[in-house]
Amino acid sequence: MKGKEKTKLLKILLYIILILYAVLTFYPFIWAIAASFKPYREIVSGDMSLIPNEFTLDNFRYVLGRSSLFMRWFLNSVIISVIGTTINILLNTMAGYALARLNFPGRERIYYGFLALMMVPAQVLLIPNYLILMNLGMLDSFSALILPASINIGNIFMMRQFFLSFPKDVEEAAAIDGLGRFQTFFRIVMPLAKPSIATQAVFIFMGFWNEFMKPMLYLTTPSKYTLTLGLQTFQSRNGGVRWDQTMAASVITIIPIVIIYLLFNKYFLQGVRMDGEK
Repeated sequence: MKGKEKTKLLKILLYIILILYAVLTFYPFIWAIAASFKPYREIVSGDMSLIPNEFTLDNFRYVLGRSSLFMRWFLNSVIISVIGTTINILLNTMAGYALARLNFPGRERIYYGFLALMMVPAQVLLIPNYLILMNLGMLDSFSALILPASINIGNIFMMRQFFLSFPKDVEEAAAIDGLGRFQTFFRIVMPLAKPSIATQAVFIFMGFWNEFMKPMLYLTTPSKYTLTLGLQTFQSRNGGVRWDQTMAASVITIIPIVIIYLLFNKYFLQGVRMDGEK
């Protein structure tokens, strides 16, 4: 009986710690949302309450109305993130499938080469990429952000591990039905790989959406800025940070991430376990 009481007490203590951690983690995020509905004078007064004393939508009206470039930056980020994520999903999945299922000369060397490249920090490649893009005349364009990031070695490795455990019986049944390699991949394999594809889609989209360093290096025309780069410009263009308008712009910025998570959440819960019957 004492053992059960001790276990129960430990669970209660654990829940208390987790609740406190959740509060500390979410409070700044919730406060930012609340601040987006507050006037500037209330924010700079040092009031940390979550309920605005003076509720206003003027911050969102300013961001979406008078600041015409903000919606352009939002559209630029959507275009870059959607195209970049689509290309990544296709190439990463195909590369992972090839490394797991196809037999060709040098397959193991390519695999270990990928593992070695995963150890190279991305910052090391910024200058070489910049020089290559400059020589190709691709600077100040969306392709400068999309093409160099069109594959992700980490996701190729993840898809390879997934396809190693993928049941071969499914592919053999497809071959008996007369499907070729490409038909089997696109009509059978990819639909059954939705959990892994959805997982990489979320992380890739977030990577493109939150990228700041590359747009700052590669883009010079304000109308081509992404949302992260434009948000910095938006903060400082009036000579000082208007926290009310900045918070409203930040809230709009996170909306696509929340939508993507809600759309693909069920695939995270489903996991990547496969069986022949499925």
